[in-house]
Amino acid sequence: MGLFVSGLILFGVATVMVETQILTLWQITPLAFFGALLGDHAGFYIGWHVGPRLHQFRLAQRYRKHLERGERLILRYGPSTIFIGRFIPAIRSLLPAMLGISGFARARYSLLDSIACALWAIALAGLVALTSGLI
Repeated sequence: MGLFVSGLILFGVATVMVETQILTLWQITPLAFFGALLGDHAGFYIGWHVGPRLHQFRLAQRYRKHLERGERLILRYGPSTIFIGRFIPAIRSLLPAMLGISGFARARYSLLDSIACALWAIALAGLVALTSGLI
C-alpha cells in the first residue's frame, strides 16, 4: 500500500481520527502495526515467489531509482535494512519485496520486521499524540 498511500497521508488520517474521537490512539497503534506488518509480508512473499523477474515488471521499472537505492542498502547493511527501510518513505514499500527476492530467511524476516513495525507504530503514535496535544 505504501506505493499508493503516503505515510504523510496515514499520519494525517490518524491525527484526524484521534482528534475527532473516531478512534483512540490505543486503537490506531495496533491497527498501524498490523497494517504495516501485513503490507511488508505481502511484499516479501511477492518478492519470494516472483524472484528476480520482478525487475522486468512495468511497476518495478517505474520505481527503478528506488529499487537501486534499496539494493544498495541491502548490500551495505544486510538485516539492518529492515529497520532502516521502515523509516525511509521512498523505499519502505519496495524493500520487503527486494529482501524476498534476495532469498532472505523467512522466519528471520518475520521476527525482524515485527520488531521494526512495532517501533514504527509506536513512533507514529508518538507523533499523533504530540500533534493532537495528548502529550
